[in-house]
Amino acid sequence: MLRSSFRTLGALGAGLAAATTLVMATPASAQDDFTLYAKEVPSDEEGPQQLPKVGDSFTFADDLYEDKGGDKVGRDGVTCTVVRTGNPLDIQCVGTFVLSGGQITAQVLMSVPLEESAEQPDFDASITGGTDDYRGASGQIHFSDEGEYQKLDFDFDD
Repeated sequence: MLRSSFRTLGALGAGLAAATTLVMATPASAQDDFTLYAKEVPSDEEGPQQLPKVGDSFTFADDLYEDKGGDKVGRDGVTCTVVRTGNPLDIQCVGTFVLSGGQITAQVLMSVPLEESAEQPDFDASITGGTDDYRGASGQIHFSDEGEYQKLDFDFDD
């Protein structure tokens, strides 16, 4: 299924900051490097998948944890748009991470293999800004797959 190929993108968020109470404070100091773990929130959008066309878009969301299986510290959402078809497929993703100290925005243009058995390699997204404690943030986030979680290493510019 095409949806499972996109699962690894779930840690990159784009969404509205709906009212959600966060369990923990902002990780470390607001712009110190830190690691979070993302676990995709199930969606009702299962069903037959068709090959996407340029301009098609999809969304999904994750809960964010400081430790695998630990307390929830935030959430994210993602919106991706297909910009080039073929195999691999190129998608542009834009997103927002919501933490107790504010929000962090990020984006990436990435290639996604269409084969069900293909694994998405690790990738980096640019941190494009933030709010509150993360205002003016820049740097990158390194994404790596760790089973049912995805590891997010936030590396802020000094």
